[in-house]
Amino acid sequence: MSIRTGLSAAIDLTVSDADTAIAMRSGEVPVLATPRILALVEEATVRALDGHLDEGSSTVGMRVQLEHISPTAIGGVVRAEANLEKVEGRRLLFHVSARDERGLVAAGKVTRVVVDVDRFMEKAH
Repeated sequence: MSIRTGLSAAIDLTVSDADTAIAMRSGEVPVLATPRILALVEEATVRALDGHLDEGSSTVGMRVQLEHISPTAIGGVVRAEANLEKVEGRRLLFHVSARDERGLVAAGKVTRVVVDVDRFMEKAH
């Protein structure tokens, strides 16, 4: 396992009707939904770890702290970024943010935990 602080990744999204609060049933306005931002920043955390986990290992989400600061309309482009700030044993703490052409859209922290996939799935059944 070669996990170290400083690992990072960015994901871009052009907001479509499917990404809105209306489509996600999290609101009644046609702007980027908070749950979609969360999924986007989590995708960035996973991508930051690509190639750095042992065979048979993965990570799972444990904790999310996210502030959704500004709306993004359909057609807007959002870039989600994740930066690994701290490694505490199996716990990985990422700083995450999302920005559009107007500035900061969301910011927060995501904690993921490294798991053995087989053992983790045994607990799910």
